[in-house]
Amino acid sequence: MKTPLAWLQLTHERMRLLTAMAGISFANILMFMQFGFRDALFESSVVLHQQVEGDIFLISPESTALIAMDTFSQRRLYQTLAIEGVESIHPMYLDFALWKNPETKATRGIMVIGINPAHNILNLPGVAENLAQVKRSDVVLFDAASRPEFGPVAELFAQNGTVETEAAGRRLSVGGLFEMGSSFGADGNLITSDVNFRRIFPERDRGSIEIGVIQTEPSANVEAVIQAIDAKLPQDVLVFSREDFINFEKNYWQTSTSIGFVFTLGAAMGFIVGVVIVYQILYTDVADHLPEYATLKAMGYTDGYLLTVVFQEALILALIGYAPGLGIASGLYVLTRQATSLPMAMTLTKALTVWILTLVMCAGSGAIAVRKLSAADPADIF
Repeated sequence: MKTPLAWLQLTHERMRLLTAMAGISFANILMFMQFGFRDALFESSVVLHQQVEGDIFLISPESTALIAMDTFSQRRLYQTLAIEGVESIHPMYLDFALWKNPETKATRGIMVIGINPAHNILNLPGVAENLAQVKRSDVVLFDAASRPEFGPVAELFAQNGTVETEAAGRRLSVGGLFEMGSSFGADGNLITSDVNFRRIFPERDRGSIEIGVIQTEPSANVEAVIQAIDAKLPQDVLVFSREDFINFEKNYWQTSTSIGFVFTLGAAMGFIVGVVIVYQILYTDVADHLPEYATLKAMGYTDGYLLTVVFQEALILALIGYAPGLGIASGLYVLTRQATSLPMAMTLTKALTVWILTLVMCAGSGAIAVRKLSAADPADIF
């Protein structure tokens, strides 16, 4: 068996090895967290889009994202009923109101979603079984996955069967709970009827909506229906398929805000930190063992063999540094999800991405460090 030279060199200085493990793990954790926050941003921003039961969506051209929706005339939505393939239409109302914490009385902005309770178009846990409650005046459903700053609404509802508070200065009752989760744009959510929505926002134009949801007939070609709607309606509305509607939202957060760039830059910084740490470890190791490398050269070992030893060390560092980083990051994902209600989750894609970056990071550092081997000249020793 060949002598495991790379492993013996790394384990010879135990403290240096532990320092390398800690440094690589830190770089991995930093990359994992940045990728996690970035993905949570995109996933949380499209939860509503994904759970609305519709095939085609109408919005105003002035709308930029779910948190900045402009209104358009609901007549445009009714006009689509004349198009072949359209089965049903459903207006959706969106706006933000100041919610009063029922315990502390502090206020915080919350998203209010208004729909016709006779037709449930939201495939969210808790909506179907509680939607009938919002047919009553000034009754709303509260998102139990909202941030805790809105108050212990879920706990109070479990104890008393209802919660009395205010939103937009109007007295409201919580008639049920559902789960959607907070996002970077909305910390909490309410669902109510279209009638109650207009009561909460009496200053709004009664004929204006934020989203028009269209359900097509089972046998209809969705793309053909979209083209027909686009040709029939004026240019004061945008017509989206479900996929385009989701991409429209993601594109806003990725290109029109600095958030996506910041998280990507954070991951890049973690990568650079890892490169510097691994390079310092490998360079120091090579420098400390130059006489040994020179001796090996004098014995007939080639430069290729010595380069292989250094790259083996880099691979070992990648392996032993990645495992604890993955474990710690997974735990931090759980803590972050519990603290913020953001959909932070360790996925296979994310784990593979960081693993590949770790390999590149360590291999690149090794490639830089091996330049020191050119100084291992047997003539300097013998």
